[in-house]
Amino acid sequence: MKVALSHDWLNGMRGGEKCLEIFCQMFPESPVHTLFYEKEKISPAIQRHPIRASFLQFFPGISAHYRNYLPFFPLAVESFRLKNCELVISTSHCVAKSIRKPAGAFHLCYCFTPMRYAWEFFDEYFGDKNPFSKRLIRGLIPFLKKWDQDTSARVDRFVAISKHVQRRIWNYYQREAEVIYPPVDTDFYTPDAATAPEDFYLIVSALVPYKKVNLAVRAFGRMKKRLVVIGEGPKKKDYEKTAGPWVQFLGRQTDAVIRDHYRRARALIFPGEEDFGIVPVEAQACGRPVIAYAAGGALETVKDHKTGLFFSEQTEASLIDAVSAFERRAWDPAEARANAISFGKERFKKEMETCLEKILSGRSRAR
Repeated sequence: MKVALSHDWLNGMRGGEKCLEIFCQMFPESPVHTLFYEKEKISPAIQRHPIRASFLQFFPGISAHYRNYLPFFPLAVESFRLKNCELVISTSHCVAKSIRKPAGAFHLCYCFTPMRYAWEFFDEYFGDKNPFSKRLIRGLIPFLKKWDQDTSARVDRFVAISKHVQRRIWNYYQREAEVIYPPVDTDFYTPDAATAPEDFYLIVSALVPYKKVNLAVRAFGRMKKRLVVIGEGPKKKDYEKTAGPWVQFLGRQTDAVIRDHYRRARALIFPGEEDFGIVPVEAQACGRPVIAYAAGGALETVKDHKTGLFFSEQTEASLIDAVSAFERRAWDPAEARANAISFGKERFKKEMETCLEKILSGRSRAR
């Protein structure tokens, strides 16, 4: 069977790209269609595939400033002409699900979320723009919403990454979706019996506004407790300016370094609202508990008072209270590890293969 893959863009290996990586392994001959990419920032498993980029690949500064080109995204994804494929699989949080399929092909969308910019997180993504740019982009939102809804009809079957996203798909597209949780590499992210927790907390995150890393930076400065931040992003310099001596920024790190910090941290701090959130599961796979904002996918991946604690408001006071409560009790690394195992890569492959088998067998019977 000839398969075509569609992914929003490829400029790093975050949770969405790790999902795409599995699909690349499942369909080793399939081309990957994407708005733009940076080859050196994607894994060999994806690099081995033919990567077909849109005209945005040639726009100046596209990788660093891609949000500025948001008005061109619909045109860019619709510029692809898929031929000679029977199955299209899109991994989408923006426009990848809107790719045009060939006549007779089936389109499965593994949906990270309906378009974040249009529906829920405009200020989080564009709040730091100058007033003119912000007004200009906001004026496009009604068009983007309508286009996003209309092109959802190009998808034959939605699969959501969480129940949280499943509800969004229904609210915005009026489409049903089954839930298959993303894959987490629980074979790589493991505890180390020889490593004891040290006196620091950890954040692993892109440094962008909606992740709310600045909230944790301020809270830990007030508490005078050590916080280590791993990750890069446009807000890094701003956060470093406001951080005191208690917060250390390590920038982008390898998976091995991240795993080492998971194992040694007292707990992972997860202050943003995510559609699923692979990082808290990776931390639990290493036997470490999580202190998370009580919203989004974290409610499905962290067991309250068993593998972590929640704080109810995105405020410094609420996070400080949660850290204090966390330090008053003991935590079982085995319980965190056991919870993470249920999100492993083999489980994802098996559930996705079962989903595809149902789809293809149903089409065969219909024919």
